[in-house]
Amino acid sequence: MSRQLSVIGTGVIGNGWIARALARGWDVVAFDPAEGAEARTRAFVDNAWPSLEKLGLAEGADPARLTFVDSLEAAVAGADLIQENVPERLELKREILAALDAAAAPGAIIGSSTSGFKPSDLQRDCAKAPGRVIVAHPFNPVYLLPLVELVGGEATVPAELDTARDLYQALAMRPLVVRREIEGHIADRLMEALWREALHLVNDGVATTEEVDAAVVYGCGLRWSLMGTFLTFHLAGGEQGMRHMLEQFGPALKLPWTKLEAPELTDELIDKVVEGCEFQAADRPVAELDRRRDAFLVELLDLVQKYWPEAEGLEGRI
Repeated sequence: MSRQLSVIGTGVIGNGWIARALARGWDVVAFDPAEGAEARTRAFVDNAWPSLEKLGLAEGADPARLTFVDSLEAAVAGADLIQENVPERLELKREILAALDAAAAPGAIIGSSTSGFKPSDLQRDCAKAPGRVIVAHPFNPVYLLPLVELVGGEATVPAELDTARDLYQALAMRPLVVRREIEGHIADRLMEALWREALHLVNDGVATTEEVDAAVVYGCGLRWSLMGTFLTFHLAGGEQGMRHMLEQFGPALKLPWTKLEAPELTDELIDKVVEGCEFQAADRPVAELDRRRDAFLVELLDLVQKYWPEAEGLEGRI
């Protein structure tokens, strides 16, 4: 049975959702009033399609299954899943989500790609079925990275999150249902902590942007791509695992190793960060770096999937 994803807002994240759904053989209906939006989206899909082909297309996958319409109401007609991707401004999101809730069929799930807002705040102006308005936060590039954080609000019941989980799994995603709503959800809070510390290291002259990235790329990032934070430290404890690790290294948590408050974004720090990133980019345009990243992720996903829990027979694990 054919499924339909409706996408509202076609920036980088919205276009990522579109490419992923097309690759899974879904119909996609998009709405974005910005001039030139359709042309940009179709160029985006064309650029992403070779990587999606290497990753493996579902039966019926075809960029021609994308349709642009000229109103929000037309976009949500017949939708199984609606994905909102408008700019990260709470009042704007509330307005759009209320309109989507009013226009969509009662059974359609409405996911917001918000990276920080809580779903209860997003649901507040929805009068028809507010519980089906949830956070569904993906990661760029959405068409390759499988994680989506699902967060229900005060009006959400478990059945609505169960329906959402099934729909996102049908898009070949790995839904992570967040146990309670909190600003920034889970992954962005972790990334934000690393980002703040990285800015301090650059600001204090300890490292360049390239050197900070090298510390992740050639060290902790390789382990994190398979085991994450906690299991990595579990192994650091030797045969006794996490208990020994905490006994041995726990006291270091009291030492002033980190600065969790962000440094002031002075002109000097901004120049250091921008110049460092431009040096790393080496005059390569972003589209070229996108293709290089995608090629790497396709090969990496092919590898790490062989080590994910289900490959070891550990069903029901994330």
